[in-house]
Amino acid sequence: MSFGEDEGGSEVDLGTLHGRNWPTVTQFSVFLENRVGQLLEVVRSFQGTKVKIVGLTISDSADCSILRLILSHPEQGREILSLNKHAFAENELVAAELSAASASLGDLCTALLRAEINIHYAYPLIVHPRGRSAVAMHIDNNEQASRTLHDMGFEILCEADLAN
Repeated sequence: MSFGEDEGGSEVDLGTLHGRNWPTVTQFSVFLENRVGQLLEVVRSFQGTKVKIVGLTISDSADCSILRLILSHPEQGREILSLNKHAFAENELVAAELSAASASLGDLCTALLRAEINIHYAYPLIVHPRGRSAVAMHIDNNEQASRTLHDMGFEILCEADLAN
């Protein structure tokens, strides 16, 4: 039996984390000194490029700040952050659209609570891809959360939705 085959000789699907079936968006957590002008420096690094900031939040302490960004073009954004020597980390978030008619923020929270999925933090997106409000969430289980929200009628966004 070779790698990728079961005992009967049939091919087995060997999906990896990168071959997942649920959409996510990349968040960049940029580490900044807690001093005047640091946010502007990061924002200016994207000027003149196709990369737009589509979501952001900032948390700070006495010593440093963490700027969390969602970018329209994460591959190019990663290069720009690196070239400008900004220290950053990445993780994947679930972004869901809210519809005034059918799905509210309360409905979203209720759906995740019923599925016993914890929201660690969330923030709104600046860009509304289809004219609707959207929220990005760092949660316990992206796949389960995406399935749960999709089943409840929420539209889950992917990075391509943010690039337009």
